[in-house]
Amino acid sequence: METLIAVFSALVIGIALAATVQFILGRRGVTQARLKAIGVIEEAEENKRKIVLQAKEEALNIRSTSEKELRDRRSDLNRTERRLNQREEQISQKNESTQKRHRQIEAELDRKQNLLDESRAELEEIKEKEVKQLEIIAGVSISDAKNALMKKAEEDIKFELAKRYRDLENEYKNDANNQAKRVLTLAIHRLASDVVSENSTSTVKLPNDEMKGRLIGREGRNIRAIEAATGVDLIIDDTPEAVSVSCFDPIRREVAKIALTNLVADGRIHPARIEDIVEKAQEELDETIWQEGERAVFETRVRGMNSELIRLIGRLKYRYSYGENILQHSIEVSNIAGMLAAELGANIEVAKAGGLLHDIGKALTHEVEGTHAEIGADVAQKHGISEPIWRAIMEHHDEDMGSIEAFIVAAADAVSAARPGSRKDTLEHYVKRLEALEAVANEFPGIERSFAIQAGREIRIVVQPDSVDDSSAAKLARDVANKIQDTLAYPGQIKVTVIRETRNVEIAT
Repeated sequence: METLIAVFSALVIGIALAATVQFILGRRGVTQARLKAIGVIEEAEENKRKIVLQAKEEALNIRSTSEKELRDRRSDLNRTERRLNQREEQISQKNESTQKRHRQIEAELDRKQNLLDESRAELEEIKEKEVKQLEIIAGVSISDAKNALMKKAEEDIKFELAKRYRDLENEYKNDANNQAKRVLTLAIHRLASDVVSENSTSTVKLPNDEMKGRLIGREGRNIRAIEAATGVDLIIDDTPEAVSVSCFDPIRREVAKIALTNLVADGRIHPARIEDIVEKAQEELDETIWQEGERAVFETRVRGMNSELIRLIGRLKYRYSYGENILQHSIEVSNIAGMLAAELGANIEVAKAGGLLHDIGKALTHEVEGTHAEIGADVAQKHGISEPIWRAIMEHHDEDMGSIEAFIVAAADAVSAARPGSRKDTLEHYVKRLEALEAVANEFPGIERSFAIQAGREIRIVVQPDSVDDSSAAKLARDVANKIQDTLAYPGQIKVTVIRETRNVEIAT
């Protein structure tokens, strides 16, 4: 291609030169110009022939080189094909040799297996003959001999095991008793707490006896407002300069005590003021509950408690079990559990947290159904307490416990409860009876609140005025009384009082 382009370029150049010469020498004569043009053309044709020859030579060289390379590649392919064929023949020969060897090995194995089977059959036959001869000589069959031997061995092993088990049991029991006595004695000696007891009444001092009349109010409206707002029974008797607040619920009694103290100090005693004072007393008590919860957590050094758990712990200050303050009991159990865990090598943090929270469900037993252990475990689990701790809470009254920490919490609970003077059985039964009395009343529709007062001899029921009218209130009192007679066991009589109150409030501006 390059040669043709060169030829074409030479022709173009020749023609251009001829035209140029003709144009320049046109006046000198046509003949001379033509001669020169012919010379130029001949020279161009000569160049053309040379270029064509050169191009043909290069093409021939290229062709010969290509043919040589092609012959070389074909030769390489032929050699490779011959090597592959040889390799295939070798593999085929090896495969045939291997198969032949495999058949020989199988034949040899079959021959040896047959010899082995024959030898085994001969051995079994000889064994049977010897066994029969031995049975004839001994007069006992082989099965009877085996049974007798196994029975004798079994009896000997049982005797040795029983003896060894009894010895180990006595040894471990003595060691366990001594260790348990040492640990419990050490823990109890390290912790000495006061005996806790609680009455169902509180006394509020008055500046003078005239204040009693003001607390009663005109036709008793003030005392009724106090009792309705707080749910307590206000006892005003001949005790000089003092009134008594009676209620089985310590929180209600504490709210009433704070409210009465503030009312006496304020001097303005009327139903509207009483409600405001009671609300403020409730707020003040909530702050005290929070502070008590923080104090308990600080004293036991239990970490990981959120604000809601701390508040529930503080509420235990106003809950009692068998006359024992549950908050003080929980702190004591936490400390004892931590000491026991330290002595036994268990997890101290889990034991202390489980001891502090083991009765946390009692802060909600009047609000949620279930045992206090189950309620406490659910509450702890919902507030992010780890599984070993809430399981110790749930299992501290179970017979089967899943961890040593749960066993330690149960033991610490028993140790705290068994202290002389720690509990009173009668108060717990008394509280349960009053709670059952309120529960019966709360089952009826339209009831807003109910309060068991007069040591369980009276229950006052506050109904919703929009849901219960006057005639329905009388029927409700009769139905509650019948339900109490059918479901509860109690001494004497119980008075049922239904209170329906409507209020119309206007504000003058």
